[in-house]
Amino acid sequence: MNKIAPENFTGLRISEPKDTAAGMPAILESVRFIFSNADVVRGTKALLKLNQKDGYDCPSCAWPDPDGHRSPIAEYCESGAKAVADEIVTKHTAGPVLFQRYSVEELRQKSDLWLGQQGRLTQPMIVRPGATHYEPIDWKDAFQLIGDQLNGLQSPDEAIFYTSGRTSNEAAFLYQLFVRMYGTNNLPDCSNMCHESTSVALAETIGLGKASIVYDDFEKADVIMIMGQNPGTNAPRMMTPLEAAKRNGATIIAVNPLFETGLKAFVNPQSPRDMLLGGQKLTDIFVQIKINTDMAFLKAICILLLEEEKKAPGKVIDWPFIKQYTKEHERFIESLSNYTVEDLAKQCGLTVEKIQEVVDKLKYTQKIIICWAMGLTQHRDSVQTIQEVINLLLLKGSIGIEGGGAAPIRGHSNVQGDRTMGIWEKPKPEFLDKLKEVFGFEPPREEGHGTVDAVKAMHEGRATVFFGMGGNFLMAVSDTNYTADALQKCDLTVQVSTKLNRSHLIHGKTAIILPCLGRSDQDKQATGEQFVTTEGTTGVVQQSKGMLEPVSEHLKSEPAIIAALAKATLGEKSTVNWDQLAGNYDHIRDLIEKVVPGFEKYNERVRHPGGFYLPNGPRERRFPTTNVKESDDQNNPGRSQQNRAIFTINVPQEHPLKENELLLMTIRSHDQFNTTIYGMNDRYRGVHNERRVIFMNQKDITRLGLKVQQVVDMHSHYGGVTRTAARFIVVSYDIPAGNAAAYYPETNVLVPIENVAEKSLTPTSKSIIITVTESK
Repeated sequence: MNKIAPENFTGLRISEPKDTAAGMPAILESVRFIFSNADVVRGTKALLKLNQKDGYDCPSCAWPDPDGHRSPIAEYCESGAKAVADEIVTKHTAGPVLFQRYSVEELRQKSDLWLGQQGRLTQPMIVRPGATHYEPIDWKDAFQLIGDQLNGLQSPDEAIFYTSGRTSNEAAFLYQLFVRMYGTNNLPDCSNMCHESTSVALAETIGLGKASIVYDDFEKADVIMIMGQNPGTNAPRMMTPLEAAKRNGATIIAVNPLFETGLKAFVNPQSPRDMLLGGQKLTDIFVQIKINTDMAFLKAICILLLEEEKKAPGKVIDWPFIKQYTKEHERFIESLSNYTVEDLAKQCGLTVEKIQEVVDKLKYTQKIIICWAMGLTQHRDSVQTIQEVINLLLLKGSIGIEGGGAAPIRGHSNVQGDRTMGIWEKPKPEFLDKLKEVFGFEPPREEGHGTVDAVKAMHEGRATVFFGMGGNFLMAVSDTNYTADALQKCDLTVQVSTKLNRSHLIHGKTAIILPCLGRSDQDKQATGEQFVTTEGTTGVVQQSKGMLEPVSEHLKSEPAIIAALAKATLGEKSTVNWDQLAGNYDHIRDLIEKVVPGFEKYNERVRHPGGFYLPNGPRERRFPTTNVKESDDQNNPGRSQQNRAIFTINVPQEHPLKENELLLMTIRSHDQFNTTIYGMNDRYRGVHNERRVIFMNQKDITRLGLKVQQVVDMHSHYGGVTRTAARFIVVSYDIPAGNAAAYYPETNVLVPIENVAEKSLTPTSKSIIITVTESK
């Protein structure tokens, strides 16, 4: 077994969970992080341009910026400030001296927090077969080595090309173009591990795997239901429109195993009223549901709504919408007769009265927004659960109206844009046809490897080269030890990165680090300063232009790295003028316009302050589902060319546990973003100076013969294999009995590589059956 990370404790301190989010503590933390990493001038400049229409897009979450007015001094949150502080650091750098001082093995013994604290990478580095240390390598030599390795493979399918959400639209488009010209669709990305279940579920039911709302819909909604999401930590800027919605009279319903601080109350740091008088209460109804029983909860709501419709015909269910815009509603309604509300409530750990309380808020309004995140997407039946969300919205006619719709909250900035640009292992034929038409080559048509399949291919020796465009692949993927073995079996691993992470230290026989510019960095190319573009959760495409002097003259932009790699690999086989594209990103956008629908007049429209919305059929009640034929609409000749949204029949899965078992979900702390660790505190949950904790119900602690703050090992048992996460401290917390929670990436080791969601193949990181034993 590979040693992935140290297991040392750092001094746990427990306090009461906070009652309000943001406010003065968020301001102080933001300022502390920024100015502990950079001088006052650089730090202030970075914050003033963050998320501004003439500035740069936050490298943290994908929450959209306001369409209209933005705060001129603080259009960001604590999480965004931490991400920027992490990027603009100048007080120390991870240059060649660091790699001379520490061997790879010595760096492996450091914590993830320590690795990130070493600052920005400054030069390309390489560790050669048998060597103990990284050493500098010239850019040209690095590209040549990678190109030679790729060209030496028996098949392009022996290479994996991963992408993280940080990558811009321009870099993502160039990347997928190069990879497909090279000859493979092996383009896994971080979507495979987070919202892939959303993409599959929405595409099948409403025809587009994206949110059906715009930013301003929040303040127009009557009811906002937030499921499996913790906005106070994971998307703090979301609390601003939630606050506006509350003050306009909206009801907010939170559905989650933990009552997170960000859902209780919000003190808006930009509101003098909030700062003086206290914050706005957000949640009106908290539904403390057992892990992965959301489908049963939603199904119970649908049953009760239909009962309410019988009491008030025509006032609860939107029959005109259903008959004109949907199909299969009769089968769906009939399927509900297989269930009782009492049984469904019991499965959820709820009372019928609690579910009825929710129904009473929903029954007489269409203006309903349902939001969700990883709490819904990382289970075996996640696709079906999200389709049950759509069933509820379709019953109410709550899609394609102001103040209503489906709102998946994406995790990483531009993860949605990368998919729009073609970063996908399952490209649509029409996209490949456009590549062929515009670039004059035959793209590969075979389905490539998604993230989980890519790990398996490396582990089995079917893939021997891994190229990572951003991210921390090792710590992001499930089954950490299995993934580590897979990477170490490769002949070459390459990481395009801004900072040091553990994926640089668990590597192939040869490993290369290529340091790149960050979002806040000035990007100067052959024709002058450049900007890139990103796509937010609601489908807005806008420009992002860095303005800080890079920490090293040796850094390259991601488009420049891809262009140089393409030249070194494809040579004369490619007719693309890669130098021209790297020298002026307008030329990349011109090509995107020719290939990707919705980007007409791209260069012109993206220069408008705030950018533009991409086309979105469901917003206009156009549902381009692929499994509805034109003949199906013969009873509606006025819309014979228009497909329909589809009701689906989904069966709630129960999770029987043995006496000694718990169902574990992985979560973030407040001092992290995805796999990036900013500190050791989770102040909203009252956990300080420690990450290796397991949150348990006090009844389970007693039942299992454990004690609070006892050190335990967690074990998952799947497919005859026992996986262990060693040395975690028991913390008593308000979580349903039989459930537990712990931070990732430390607990990813427990998630079996083969345990994935049906259809989407997303790792089941929120449904891990574990046993807990005293640590020896």
